[in-house]
Amino acid sequence: SNSVVASVVLECAALSSETGFEALREQSFDTLCALAACVYEIDEDHASTMARALAICYKDNNNGEEKGGDNITLTVNALPSPCAPAACVVFEMDDVNECLSGSSFAFLFPVIKAALTGPRTAAGCEAALRILHRHTGMLAGDDADKHVMPLRKEMALTVLELLSHDRSQTFTDPTPFDALVACYSTDVSDDAKGLGLSAAELAPLLGEVGALGGKNCRRASVLALSSIATSHPSRPRIMKINPLIENRIWVNCFESNQPIQNESRAAWRQVCGVGGDDKSALPAPSKMYAAPLMPLLSHKDGSIANAAALAFAHAAGMHQDTAEKSVVQLCSTFIDACPTPSSDADSSSAARGGGGLPSMGKAIGKTASSLPFPEPPVAAPKKPKSTRIDTGLPKKPKKKVVGGTSLSKLTATTKPKKKVATTRTMPKPKIPQAKERTLDKELLESQFATSSTKKQAEVEKDSDDKIATRLGVLRAVTALSDSSANVTLDISVLKILVSFLMTYGLADFNESVRNNARNASRDIAASNGASDEAIAFLLPHFESILSTGQADLSCLGALDKDKAPQDVTSSDRRKEGVVVALGSAALHLGGEENEAKIDETIDMLLGALNTPSEDVQSSVALCLSKLMKKGRTQDRIELILTKLMDNCLEGEKLATRRGAAYGISAVVKGSGIATLKKYEVVKQLDDACSSGTSAAKEGSLFAIELLSERLSLLFEPYVIVLLPSLLRSFSDSSDHVRTAAQHAAGKIMSKLSAHGVKLVMPAVLKAFDDPNWRTKQASITMLGSMSHCAPKQLASCLPKVVPKLTEAFSDTHPKVKTSAEEALDEISKVIRNPEIASISPILLKALIDPATGTLNGLETLIETEFLHAIDAPSLALIVPVLHRGLRDRSATTKRYGALIAGNICTMINDPRDFVPYLSTLLPDLKSVLLDPIPDVRSTSAKALGSLTRGLGEDTFPELRPWLIETLQAEEGSSVERSGAAQGLTEVLIASGGSLVEEVMLEEILPLKSHPKASTREGVLWVLTFLPSSLGQGFAPLIDPSLPALLGGLADENENCRDVALRAGRVLVRSQGKPHIDKILPPLELGLSDDDYRIRVASLTLLGDLLGMLGGTKVVKGDADTQDDIRAAERAQAQIALALGTETRMRLLSRLYLTRSDTTSVVRQISVQVWKTVVSVTPRTLREILPVLIGQIVDALASGHPEQTEVAGRCLGDIVAKLSDAVLPEIIPVLQDALYTGDEHTRRGVVVGLTEIISSSSKEQIAKYLNILVKAVQDALCDEDDGVRAMAASCFQSLYTAVGSRALDEVVPALLSSMEREGDEDERTRAVNGLTGILSIRSKELLPYLVPRLMAKPITENHASALGQIASVTGDTLHMHFSTIIPGLLTELASFFGEDLDDEEKEREAAIRECSRAVCGSIEEIGVNRLISEVASKCGSDKESLRKESCEMYQVIVEERKDEADFYDDIEIILRELLYRLNDESAKVLKANHQALGALTKHVPAEELVKHIDYVRNLIASMVSDARRRKGGVGDGEFLMPGFNIPKGLEPLLPIYQRGILYGNASTREASAAGLGELISLTSTKFLAGPLVIKMTGPLLRIVGDRNTSEVKIAIIQTLGLILTKGGPSLRAFVPQFQTTFVKALSDPSRRVRVDAIKALALLMPISTRLDPLIKELVSSSLGKSSQSSAETAGAVAVQTATLEALAIVLKHGGSKAKLPESIPSALSAGKELMVHDDEGVRESAAKVVGAACGLLGVDVASEFVDENILSGKDSSECRHGRAHCIYRILASSVGAELGSDIHNKLLELAKTYMADENRLAREGACVAVGAILGSAPDTGACLAAVEPIVLKAMDLQQPMEVHQALAAGLCTAVRLKPDVLAGKEGLPLMDASLKLAMSGVQRVQWSFNDFLWLVLKVEAGEEGLEAYLSIANFDNSKAMKTLYSKVLSRQKEMTTVLDF
Repeated sequence: SNSVVASVVLECAALSSETGFEALREQSFDTLCALAACVYEIDEDHASTMARALAICYKDNNNGEEKGGDNITLTVNALPSPCAPAACVVFEMDDVNECLSGSSFAFLFPVIKAALTGPRTAAGCEAALRILHRHTGMLAGDDADKHVMPLRKEMALTVLELLSHDRSQTFTDPTPFDALVACYSTDVSDDAKGLGLSAAELAPLLGEVGALGGKNCRRASVLALSSIATSHPSRPRIMKINPLIENRIWVNCFESNQPIQNESRAAWRQVCGVGGDDKSALPAPSKMYAAPLMPLLSHKDGSIANAAALAFAHAAGMHQDTAEKSVVQLCSTFIDACPTPSSDADSSSAARGGGGLPSMGKAIGKTASSLPFPEPPVAAPKKPKSTRIDTGLPKKPKKKVVGGTSLSKLTATTKPKKKVATTRTMPKPKIPQAKERTLDKELLESQFATSSTKKQAEVEKDSDDKIATRLGVLRAVTALSDSSANVTLDISVLKILVSFLMTYGLADFNESVRNNARNASRDIAASNGASDEAIAFLLPHFESILSTGQADLSCLGALDKDKAPQDVTSSDRRKEGVVVALGSAALHLGGEENEAKIDETIDMLLGALNTPSEDVQSSVALCLSKLMKKGRTQDRIELILTKLMDNCLEGEKLATRRGAAYGISAVVKGSGIATLKKYEVVKQLDDACSSGTSAAKEGSLFAIELLSERLSLLFEPYVIVLLPSLLRSFSDSSDHVRTAAQHAAGKIMSKLSAHGVKLVMPAVLKAFDDPNWRTKQASITMLGSMSHCAPKQLASCLPKVVPKLTEAFSDTHPKVKTSAEEALDEISKVIRNPEIASISPILLKALIDPATGTLNGLETLIETEFLHAIDAPSLALIVPVLHRGLRDRSATTKRYGALIAGNICTMINDPRDFVPYLSTLLPDLKSVLLDPIPDVRSTSAKALGSLTRGLGEDTFPELRPWLIETLQAEEGSSVERSGAAQGLTEVLIASGGSLVEEVMLEEILPLKSHPKASTREGVLWVLTFLPSSLGQGFAPLIDPSLPALLGGLADENENCRDVALRAGRVLVRSQGKPHIDKILPPLELGLSDDDYRIRVASLTLLGDLLGMLGGTKVVKGDADTQDDIRAAERAQAQIALALGTETRMRLLSRLYLTRSDTTSVVRQISVQVWKTVVSVTPRTLREILPVLIGQIVDALASGHPEQTEVAGRCLGDIVAKLSDAVLPEIIPVLQDALYTGDEHTRRGVVVGLTEIISSSSKEQIAKYLNILVKAVQDALCDEDDGVRAMAASCFQSLYTAVGSRALDEVVPALLSSMEREGDEDERTRAVNGLTGILSIRSKELLPYLVPRLMAKPITENHASALGQIASVTGDTLHMHFSTIIPGLLTELASFFGEDLDDEEKEREAAIRECSRAVCGSIEEIGVNRLISEVASKCGSDKESLRKESCEMYQVIVEERKDEADFYDDIEIILRELLYRLNDESAKVLKANHQALGALTKHVPAEELVKHIDYVRNLIASMVSDARRRKGGVGDGEFLMPGFNIPKGLEPLLPIYQRGILYGNASTREASAAGLGELISLTSTKFLAGPLVIKMTGPLLRIVGDRNTSEVKIAIIQTLGLILTKGGPSLRAFVPQFQTTFVKALSDPSRRVRVDAIKALALLMPISTRLDPLIKELVSSSLGKSSQSSAETAGAVAVQTATLEALAIVLKHGGSKAKLPESIPSALSAGKELMVHDDEGVRESAAKVVGAACGLLGVDVASEFVDENILSGKDSSECRHGRAHCIYRILASSVGAELGSDIHNKLLELAKTYMADENRLAREGACVAVGAILGSAPDTGACLAAVEPIVLKAMDLQQPMEVHQALAAGLCTAVRLKPDVLAGKEGLPLMDASLKLAMSGVQRVQWSFNDFLWLVLKVEAGEEGLEAYLSIANFDNSKAMKTLYSKVLSRQKEMTTVLDF
């Protein structure tokens, strides 16, 4: 087949179209297709696909040369991606699921090989390795196939090729390791001498692609070799059969990669046939180990070369007898690879070309931080650059000076004449020089060279291979000194080896070789120089070389000595390197005798630190550190450190400072970490770095760098101390300092531990936040230096570093931005992933400019095909771009970000590297998960799933709880819940199937009945996404999920219903066919659910399910086309096959029932589904008719109203469609069910009859009329209400169909049965039937029925029938109320007062029940007529009618309370009931009380309070009428009869309470005043107890609110009335009363204050604790109250009111005061305020003084008069105040006890004041005179004394106020002494008073009318008048008679002079 394939794929000119042989290619392809068709395991339809796949796998390697036959070479190449033909072939091969035939596999193997070749896996070819592994069984054993066996090598190479790429990790079943092991399964018998494998077959395992290849290849090869050994009967013979097996396994036993090492050591033990664990010693290899190992020492792979060196050393240690031979072999190999020494010029040239020391610029510029130890070999260039030389003629020899390698301080070498200029680290730009003629040296020499010289030049020329060989030898020599190798070199071998290193190694032309040789000599001397013999040899030998530079060739033994370099340069190199060896040898010196030698050695090493070569300095430092504790060195530490510190900080040369820094690090390392603190090394370095010169700063930074390198973790605590100085160095002005700072920072970072990073990071980040741009720049540079951290630390710190660097891009300073870019670039350099490295500029641009670069960066990441794992630095660049992308506004950007975030976890070696970034990305992914765009949400959900799958759910402990919480969030939107559900689905699936089931059953599904709609919706969203994502794994969850799904379909929340329907459709699509037995029953049950929403959803889902089973979709529209009908036919057939006949008929019957559903949307959907699966409806109906009829009957008998209606409709529909075909079958069934079924069945039957009547024609009804009429009549008389109601509807249908014939057939029979006596059951059935008919034909029947039922006397049957009729004729019965209501009331009144027997009592009860039924059954339109009819009887003169009318109102209210349709007529009810309050009949009052109680109980108070004014007016009118009927206006107390019964006020109290508590201002005022009116109409007897308490509470609670003054007045007055009538029962409210009234004293309204004072007076009789009240009033009167009077009313008004209240309290309750200071404090307040500026205050203060004196006694009163009235300052205010005090004191109880002396003094003072100029003083004196007269001990004398001045004051010319005051004074005198003016002594004053009483001033008239009414004792009769007439003259007598008859006799009390 190769020839055929070749002819297809070769690009040969002979086959081109120009030659006309293009048909040959086509024929070749046809032939290839024919061959492919022979692969019988694969369908021949794929033959062309196999041919194309084979053609793609090959390419032509003949380069256009035509070869025939077997000479054609074809190469299999990697497949392009995608490659559909190859994917198809791989799929078909895998689908066979067993091995193909040998020939078939061999034919198609190139496709498998191509699929496994290359760095990427072609889409669809993932199964290629499984196919290869499956066919390895055909390589050996019983299934071995001759066609497959030759492919073993190719199969192995294919697997090894796969292992060389990262994608090999993606193959798991089988793994590539398993496949390679399987490739080497063999048939080896027990006596076999061979391996069963040819050398060619083993070659892949042993070659460069196997055991010497990449890490995976080496590990797999070792496993395969181990497998081969395990299967071989004699394992040790394997290594003899093929020594390379031993060599490859032995080398890999020392590989640094741990997995390879472990596998190799296990394999080695297997090969050697020994057991043991990984820690046991390895068996020794054969003694022929050296030969195969030698080539590997210089292997291009450094890890293999190092492993070979260690393998060589360990083998030598196991075979000590071969040590000398092995060492000689190594040395000989080195010498053979050395170039032959040439002249000085050539040597110098060679040194310059590649073998010389580097210049200082190179040595110091490229420090140890940038050149890791050991350095890789530097290959000598094959063609050195042309150098400018002379003509090439012989020159005079001159001394050569090797630039920068002077050792003049250590050797006797002559110093160079000219100093070689040292260069700094940063290379300076080259200055262009003038052009001069140059010649190429090689070209010039070639012109003069002979053939022999040319040959010699070729021999002497060094090469990369020779250098690599020499480095490999030195690597092995170094390994010999490894302690684990246990190599012991005797003195002879040691001499050879050391001499070889001194002679050849240290003098080598190549610097890398010299460095390795120096290190090897150091290690050999250190490990093998402890013996006395070794010391005796080494020290003199090294000293000799140090002094002469020449090696002792005699010690080389048999080694070649001809190539030993003997020139001056070589001597200098030996001197330079031997110092290190000498230092290592000195480690073995001990004792006091060697102390000087040790000191000398250390001094030499210290001097060697000045060597301008960093490698030398590093080696010297390593030796120094080991010598620090030898000899007397510890005593010299301080001196050494001081010298080194001086050189480091103050050295002139760069090499000096650098070497001193190495020395400091070595001394500290060797002496111990305590040296740093003891000698203040860190402090000195810190000071120099902070404030030193540029050189000092540079030197200190060198020391810091090297201390960090050498001390590593021990130096970490000092890093924090040095960090500020280090940061400042980054912004130093010197370039050298900044460069040194960068190197130091890099070294520090590379040595930091995880803890160290945590210590350093905060300080660096803090510096980043510094506002100084230099500090920030330094911090950024430091952050960039963290790229030098170890990989583990780098992975932990980069998540913090990169965000800070990106933040710096927004800084305003350009240098900060530049530094950030450089730092990021520095980090990007440590990226090991090639793909990320290639696109790092794009990612950096995205970080620098997120606005424009983010999308491009994300697109680039998506387009990049990753062939290698992503490392931590790569993540550091990618994650910020993702972070910015996930927060972008663009949906595309967010989607890209989420896509990459999800996939990135699969592309990293260690998923833990991604964990630090989760805190950044996870919130973004959560936010994107709730994005409004579905595609974005879906991508984010998949990303979360991928992260969970890659990192494990334990990494996200809060993710699942957050998702579930978001599902339930009430404040979230439906979109957010959808995203959370999708995310939860992906996370659960990623966590494993068991967790899915556990979470769903325990956490999600239990929330399906949660009270919050948002939670229920979240559950349904989960069910929307889970079935399709989980696939068949959802099967166990179907049963638990269906209840939640169906519950969601009926949810009250629309969103829940929508989501439930969506979830149902997903479930049907994904699980419908395989689990139809689980899904179909709930859907079928849902078709008859009570909730129409479930029916709609069930129909929709059923339509989807049937459509899926039938291979069609639910039709939309009419679906009447031929295509639709044919589709329905096909669907019907397929559904029948899928469901079976029985299930199909049952399902179609249920579906047809839903076509008659009560909900239109259900009907519409059911019709669509029906048309989808049924092509011809009548035909299908006939098929399913028996099943359908059964379901209809069951539905009719279900008792469910809606199902019954649906069944009836369906029945009607069937009758309409099938007419006569169905009636003969259905009517008998219904009739039988009507008589035998229960009430549910009978209801259903009636519904069915109704539908039949409605759907049948008149002819059909007439045909079955007798049956129908009988059935309808029986249904109308049924005992079940539901049956009767439905029968009424059926009768209506029958009436519509046949007219009055229906009535004629039914009604007469029912009336006859109703009036027939005896059969109660028949009568009840007849009434039921009439009721049913009346419910639909009441207008026609009521005029006929009412008169018959209302005929007197109303029988019990008629009353019961009327009540039942009323229940169904509420809309028409009111038209007959004029007959019904009076008749009922009259009948009920006839029972009043009668002694009734049992029969009459039953009749009364029936009529009352009828009345209640009538009142409760009428519609709203008849309520007004009902109330009006009752009102017309309320005012009847018959007590019985009034009582029944009140009770009827009670019935109306109770029966209509729910309808509340009588509210508009409440005023009529209130009017009639309130008028009955004054009824004379106790029974009427009781009935009225109950009616009012029902009204206030069943009508809301807020409704009744609207009529408060109406109620007040009615009550006022009633009281007025009542008093008028008694004769007089306001004459006497009137008590309302209706209130003066037990709980008489209780019915009306809620109205007033509601108005008081919740009404507006006017309502509150009216309510409070109205309540007072009710109280005034109620006697105390019926107020006491709970009722008065119930009234008091609301008043006290509301009076403190911000009410108007009118409201407060009404409330306070009402409270006063309550106090008057409540008495002691209100004692518990005294504190509240007291607080309320005192607070009212400061009200702005005077009326409020006055009423509060009056109320306080009423409160005093029941008050017990007056001291606090007195104290508060005294304080308020003096203006000391906590409540500022300015905030309430004027200060004066408040003081006046307070003093008035205080006087009242003292007067009515002062005697109850218990504290001795209470009354005196009131007196003191009065004393202070009696001289106040305001007259009102003075008068009120006088009242307080009078009351207080009356309580304190005569002594206190006398003392007060002496001190405050008879003496003191004199002013008009004082005189006015004193006058009133005289009046109040003398009018009090102590006035008469003061004695004549004080009375006389007070009289004289009063007489003086009566003549005072001040009117107020005169008025006060007038009042005082009256009090003096009334309290005087000698009345006659006093009267005689005051009469003149009083008469003078009574002159008509005096002011009105004086006359009023004088009248008040005279009234006071009469009150104190009623007979003070009796007889002729008082006649002048009486006459004068009569004159003023008849004056023209009305107020004066009223005042003296009061005086005359009082002095004549009018209340007692006319005796006073007669006494006056007997002594008065005629005119006065006549005038008095007139006044008495017209005014005084009619006066009931005093009207103006009330204050006493």
